[in-house]
Amino acid sequence: MRTSERIGIVGALAVAFFAAGPAFAFEGTSPGNQDATLPVVAAPTGVAVIKKPVPPADIPQPAALTALQYAAEGGHPVAQWKLGRMYAKGDGVAQDDLRAYDYFSKIANAHAEDSPSAPQATIVANAFVALGRYYVSGIPNSKVKADPERAREMFSYAASYFGNAEAQYNLARMYLDGVGMPRDVKYGIRWLGLAARKGQHQAQALLGQMLFNGDRLQRQAARGLMWLTLAQDSAGPDETWIKDSYKTALAKASEDDRAMALQMLERWVQGRRD
Repeated sequence: MRTSERIGIVGALAVAFFAAGPAFAFEGTSPGNQDATLPVVAAPTGVAVIKKPVPPADIPQPAALTALQYAAEGGHPVAQWKLGRMYAKGDGVAQDDLRAYDYFSKIANAHAEDSPSAPQATIVANAFVALGRYYVSGIPNSKVKADPERAREMFSYAASYFGNAEAQYNLARMYLDGVGMPRDVKYGIRWLGLAARKGQHQAQALLGQMLFNGDRLQRQAARGLMWLTLAQDSAGPDETWIKDSYKTALAKASEDDRAMALQMLERWVQGRRD
């Protein structure tokens, strides 16, 4: 089956799933595995691997790095993932997005059809997400160019087949912003809801903003404040937009909205414990 045909199946099945499913009410309770009924889809293939020269053997390398490289060349996905992350972040090595892309591509090409319950499934899904992000903006001065449609394919597969929350959030943003596809608020909100329910804090923040402000959704101030409260608890120090959104909503919320949001938070926490 050609790559384009496989990708078409992914998109068609995702659309069918959402068209058939009930609309999300965005309750503040833990819903369990909302995407457990997502269909098994064919994997996208043909992710390009762009080789870069390996440092000569006579250049000293840290023992841990050498061991990782040896395992990665042997096809070990955990080693490939760790090296990809190291090169993407410049963690202990010179930052090199092209080499990171190469390692993520190897994982995607070799393990795309692994079972979602396999031990390495999270790593495989995250590799697809990393590739999707590279395709969103491209890698400067390389053959990896910005390709929003290819980015959508990567996110769609990780979101649908592996149920990955990061992929679901990125896919939601693409639908909401009309990047790589026509804007579709309905599907964007539903992917956003799936990611938020799984604890993806950026999805929680964006959903909270939309609900609190009545932006493309019926306004539900208390529920929006609940999601924003969850999001700001997990936000990193550089994610000021989340913290600012929470503070703004808290200041504007009525006493009734605050009290109701607190009740929703308590039900959410209890549901996660159960």
